[in-house]
Amino acid sequence: MVRTDLVVSLGERDYAVERPWGELPSGMRLDGVSNVAVDSRDRVYVYQRADPPLVIFNGDGSFAGSLANGLIGDAHGLAIDRHDRIWLIDRDAHVIHAIDQSGNVVQSLGARGKPRFQEPFNHPAGVAIAPDGEIYVADGYGNSRVHHFAADGMFLRSWGKPGGGDGEFTTPHAVALDARDRVLVADRENNRIQLFDRLGNFLEAWGDLYHPMDIYVDRAGMIYVTDQIPRLSLFSPDGLLVGRCRPVLTGAHGVSGDGQGNIYLSEMSPASQVTRLSPLS
Repeated sequence: MVRTDLVVSLGERDYAVERPWGELPSGMRLDGVSNVAVDSRDRVYVYQRADPPLVIFNGDGSFAGSLANGLIGDAHGLAIDRHDRIWLIDRDAHVIHAIDQSGNVVQSLGARGKPRFQEPFNHPAGVAIAPDGEIYVADGYGNSRVHHFAADGMFLRSWGKPGGGDGEFTTPHAVALDARDRVLVADRENNRIQLFDRLGNFLEAWGDLYHPMDIYVDRAGMIYVTDQIPRLSLFSPDGLLVGRCRPVLTGAHGVSGDGQGNIYLSEMSPASQVTRLSPLS
């Protein structure tokens, strides 16, 4: 049964909490929901640690299909680029695959089963694709690095090392690009978001977070961060905290949104599900 009686607030907007969201076919269930992303048609892609790894819903919550069966061993980070290609991190295989809407692999980064210390990849966590197609990866479990690739997959640069100083990381868990062309990194165990320019130069850090898990930037440039309190925080592009709420039972592992203002949160445990925040005004 979907719960819709809970209402939360972020900034000046109230949201109805729909949990669990999405209608699955009879006999199908979600298992280990790691992340969520939305394509240009507002279809919602749920990335789980089971086959099929990608479960797709229409914006009304109806089941739209699945992809990538047998391709992924350890689902983690997820992104969809402006061409609606879907970027899938297979964390413990140390690879990233981009697939098209038919499930065909169109690009891959890393070497399956070949982790590399301080080089791509060593249990990568998050991926983001810039409007120009350049690729940023938070290599967050075995490495404390961000890697930058050209759109064709050519390696460009890396930055970061273990630690708590500017430009240092302890589990860079997610990465996103904002409307100001900055690279935002969820520096999880350092309890902050670090911001860089596209070349990896440190700009600033935003604190008052507890183990930030994922970052979503909406079309207006507002920045949503989920952490392990559990809560969802809303920041202005200037880093001003404008709202907070507790919409999930445990820290959402992933966050995304659609063109209608709905926010989607992926929850791994104790219930493996998607929660949707639907604006009330």
